[in-house]
Amino acid sequence: MSAIRHALNTKRENDFAQWYQEVIAEAELAEESGVRGCMVIKPWGYGIWERMQRLMDDRIKDAGVDNCYFPLFIPLSYFSKEAEHVDGFAKEMAVVTHHRLVSDGKGGLVPDPEAKLEEPLIVRPTSETVIGQAMGRWIQSWRDLPLMTNQWANVVRWEMRTRMFLRTSEFLWQEGHTAHADRVGAMEETLRALEMYREFAEDVLAMPVIAGEKPENERFPGADATYSIEAMMQDGKALQAGTSHYLGTGFAKAAGISYQDREGQQQLCHTTSWGTSTRMVGGLIMTHGDDDGLRVPPAVAPHQIVILPMLRDKPEDAALLAYCEDLRKALGARQAMGEKIRVLLDKRPGKAALKRWGWVKKGVPLILEIGGRDAENGQITVVRRDQLWNEAGKVNFKAMAREAFLGIAAGELEDLQASLFAEAKAKRDANISRVSTFEELEAFFAPSKKYPGWAEVQWSRPTGVQLEEIVQRLKALKLTMRNTPMDAEPVSGACIFTGEPAAERIYVARAY
Repeated sequence: MSAIRHALNTKRENDFAQWYQEVIAEAELAEESGVRGCMVIKPWGYGIWERMQRLMDDRIKDAGVDNCYFPLFIPLSYFSKEAEHVDGFAKEMAVVTHHRLVSDGKGGLVPDPEAKLEEPLIVRPTSETVIGQAMGRWIQSWRDLPLMTNQWANVVRWEMRTRMFLRTSEFLWQEGHTAHADRVGAMEETLRALEMYREFAEDVLAMPVIAGEKPENERFPGADATYSIEAMMQDGKALQAGTSHYLGTGFAKAAGISYQDREGQQQLCHTTSWGTSTRMVGGLIMTHGDDDGLRVPPAVAPHQIVILPMLRDKPEDAALLAYCEDLRKALGARQAMGEKIRVLLDKRPGKAALKRWGWVKKGVPLILEIGGRDAENGQITVVRRDQLWNEAGKVNFKAMAREAFLGIAAGELEDLQASLFAEAKAKRDANISRVSTFEELEAFFAPSKKYPGWAEVQWSRPTGVQLEEIVQRLKALKLTMRNTPMDAEPVSGACIFTGEPAAERIYVARAY
């Protein structure tokens, strides 16, 4: 194959972090906002998030969960009732202390000393506390259970090191909060949400994930158990793409969430919380992007097909545009993956080739280029984003009759969706290795290995001081334990950390 001249300046294998930033810029996903740690999500990036939001929201509602909205500002006293929870978020909280500004006499503004709030307000880092207060009001008897709520909102966590989509001071998410009569019901909901996230990641984002339980040290502050979906990025690092928490009765006790049971006795509710965020957009980039930019799975692509007429600024352009508009309508009337195909006719002035590379970098699944002669002969030329180059190192255009393309368009989108998942899964599986000793673990993650992947190890699931010692040993290697897979094979042998009989398998990796 001749040398391919890729659309991006940076290759993944050379500098993955720089490549990631370049994809975000060239695909016009987001940009810096001028506010520390916050980003402006541009139309294409937000369009992808809207697709994720819409498809996730459908799944949430299908489970019988109702959407609602709670305040952005939460009284400090709400957090004080749940000591373990507030300790976990204390260093990340943004605090509002005044309600008015005044002139400083030098042309600037300062908080008015006379306008200090009686109680500081926390800018929402998560909503367990404020939603717990509402649940305490809404739930009176067993007839009110289960209570199932979700909200789509923004949250603020004051991050020291930020990276767009992956770790920002402000981000967008959904957070589900439910209350149940007993542990059985709450655990069923916790695992239902986990499975919803796994299915969404794999079937919608074409991003293979491992669903499992987080170790004790990685639990959500105040939770009895935390479960996650973990995805492997192309640099071998793990990305926690969604979490689901069984909160036990701790939050219920702090917020007064109780009910009268069938026997007339007061009981504490068992609660859950679960969430995903715009971090999934970062996961999509690092799972599917290539050296030409982003590749968006058709299920979440704002435009699944873009039509590029080769305009010449001449009278015959009218006939070409009419042909393309008719094709747009015909494609838009067809369905792929249970929805009408989303088609854009790009009428902007400029050369089709330049516009094509813009859409390539944005990751549009199918790009059609149509010239005047194509229109006269009822033809189209198409390129698939996941098959951009042919064996000769040239753009892999395929010409065919208009009617033939109409017949295969839906199948091409569905096949592209499946191909992206298969490619990502093959890469992930090829980069997971079983390790039997701590010395092997150190060798597996040796500094000389640029993108080592994940190690699957057996461990005894220690707690307390013994667990903390393991966490510190791994931290010295810049490693963390990710999760114990729900479908893990049985163990046989010793824990690689303690030498005691192993209790389960767990993944170890570098992570975002």
